[in-house]
Amino acid sequence: MISRTWSRKSIAFSVAVAVLSVYSMVALATPGQKASGELSVSGQVTVNGQAAISGATVFSDSVIATAANSSATISLGKLGRVELLPNSSAKLSFSEGNISASLDAGRIQISTLSGVSAIVTTKDGNAVADAHQAATFMVDVECGNTIVASQGGSVELRAGGSTKAVAAGTSESAGTPQPGTRCTRLTKTETFGHLSGGALLALLAAAGGAIAAAIIATTHNNNLNFGGSVTVVSPTR
Repeated sequence: MISRTWSRKSIAFSVAVAVLSVYSMVALATPGQKASGELSVSGQVTVNGQAAISGATVFSDSVIATAANSSATISLGKLGRVELLPNSSAKLSFSEGNISASLDAGRIQISTLSGVSAIVTTKDGNAVADAHQAATFMVDVECGNTIVASQGGSVELRAGGSTKAVAAGTSESAGTPQPGTRCTRLTKTETFGHLSGGALLALLAAAGGAIAAAIIATTHNNNLNFGGSVTVVSPTR
């Protein structure tokens, strides 16, 4: 009887750890603690000037930069996710219900879930995604001006005292391209090839289902194994 009781307690504790590992990817800010996300990299990526690897923790207000043929994806749990494409640099901030980025170079793509707003600031203006629905959009400053392309959701380009709605599958631009700049422009038929907000929600649901399946399987032998390591990248002070 005692053995069975401890077995149940062990399984319950393991369940709690498993659930937290999925749904606590973002630690919302508390006094003395910044919100954080999980980093996945391809190629050479730096966070606050330091080389970063996949699995690192990225805190809000961090500066992320990618080299040529490199990319970085920051998973923000219930907020959504952010991806920086090659030769890009941006300061990324996030908190409960909001994602914001200041894009200095290259391209950034943001996918949000319903209830989360997003804004990307460039030298020309702001790209804004409304919080009332999930959204996926890309902002590009490779050519020296700002181009915003939307895959879905309510997205606007606010620049020069005017506001342009960016419909799904289209793009809008602001500012003047820099003469002689070698770049690849976004087009109105730009294919994102990444997760939309809805797809991201489905992925989270699937992750939860996978954990449940794993827990059910382990109840037959009462063995749960956890491994791996976490690298923390501190923000600049």
